Amino acid sequence: MPRRVIIAVYLIIALTAGQALGQEPSLPQGLGEKEKTADSQEDPSLPGGLGGDENQKDGPALPSGLGSETEEEAAQPEQEKGWFGRSGRLPFQLVGFWDTRAGGRLQNDPHQKRLSLAETRLQLEASKYWQGASFVVKSDFLADAAAEDHGLDLRRGEGPIDLRSAYVSLSPLPAMDLKVGRQVLTWGTGDQLFINDMFPKDWESFFIGRDTEYLKAPSNSARASLFLDTFNLDLVYTPRFNPDRYIDGQRVSYYHPRDGLSGRDNTLSADLPGDWLTDDEIALRLYKNVSGMELAAYAYDGYWKSPGGFDQQDGEALFPELSVYGASARGSWGPGIGNLEIGYYDSREDRDGDDPEINNSQFRALAGYELEPLKNLTVGGQYYLEHMMDYDAYEESLSGGNKADENRHVLTLRLTKLYWMQTLELSLFTFYSPSDEDAYLRPRAVYNLSDQWRLEVGGNLFYGEEEHTFFGQFQDNTNAYAGVRYSF
Repeated sequence: MPRRVIIAVYLIIALTAGQALGQEPSLPQGLGEKEKTADSQEDPSLPGGLGGDENQKDGPALPSGLGSETEEEAAQPEQEKGWFGRSGRLPFQLVGFWDTRAGGRLQNDPHQKRLSLAETRLQLEASKYWQGASFVVKSDFLADAAAEDHGLDLRRGEGPIDLRSAYVSLSPLPAMDLKVGRQVLTWGTGDQLFINDMFPKDWESFFIGRDTEYLKAPSNSARASLFLDTFNLDLVYTPRFNPDRYIDGQRVSYYHPRDGLSGRDNTLSADLPGDWLTDDEIALRLYKNVSGMELAAYAYDGYWKSPGGFDQQDGEALFPELSVYGASARGSWGPGIGNLEIGYYDSREDRDGDDPEINNSQFRALAGYELEPLKNLTVGGQYYLEHMMDYDAYEESLSGGNKADENRHVLTLRLTKLYWMQTLELSLFTFYSPSDEDAYLRPRAVYNLSDQWRLEVGGNLFYGEEEHTFFGQFQDNTNAYAGVRYSF
């Protein structure tokens, strides 16, 4: 059995046993009920712009009616309850939306088509609460005219089907929640910047104008959440490495480590870890609310989520082994909300820093602040740092080519204004790196015609002095898009 599985199992057993031994005998049925406290909350909310709600637990809320039976349902004979009731309606909750989007590049890109986005998708989410467990399946069905390859690859999110969720959620113990299956996971404090959130992201969707919810890609994982007296624990085990849906040139041109700017004519080949129970991942979070301050500590053991190395001989991108250790704090400060987050990236295959083809170990830090200076106007800013730990060794190992900076600085600014009884949202999110001398702007306008119909227009604007910097490599991909969504 893999080392990570053994650690995860023993940790859950030890903590659960400790909690059980420390509890007083429960009151007889009907004399008491466990009270939910602030410390028993789920994950911190998604950063602004990712679809989260400040009071919403991690993961989508159960549709109305899934949490408990109505009096009418409870009165039915037991054999007539369950998956097939007497009402003639669907035996499960079904919600979803239909979304159509189109977009194009605003200038010529010799490595890509002018068309950057042309798709229609139907998302269906079926949910059922049964015998103390919640079952959820959510999938997108796509017709994508901009795709080159229409083959199905659920791991990379390619093809006519994108399975977003397929899990069962239950509480095997009073102080324990368990969710097993395909699910979207998130934690940390950054707004579209991530340090300790080592769950997969979909950068391709983010850069071409899909809805912001698609920045988060699903994981095939088991998650155990323990609510203890002293702290709360989240433990996530992923039996097979889930990488980011990284930029590989199929839809967005990029800087190839060997060949320079490339796109559909030179897609990035990768040596992707893919063995079950061997190429696995484990992530842990300890968190607690102390006097209104959300404090958390994190640990991760797995691989770089996007390519973290390159084999010049084989021409393949690599995913070296990686461990991450970090902490965060988030809470009210003055008229707004502030957050701090740090992380140490231990690049285990280049701890000496003398292999220029593998990412050096890094220290990362993030500080952010958000407030509402005027009614319906939200302003948020962040400072982000990536510091290369063994820069001298890295410099000595170089034999030519582009050299990375010891410190990469990024500043972000979010402006969001609501109009017309909050039916119209205008927003601008800006990334600017003074060290790389590049920038990325995300203007967006969303108008809710009704509870069902929504219109959206926006853009992804890139700028860079050098073609090898993170945002500079995407300069020819600058695009605009428009979309319409009907929810039901």
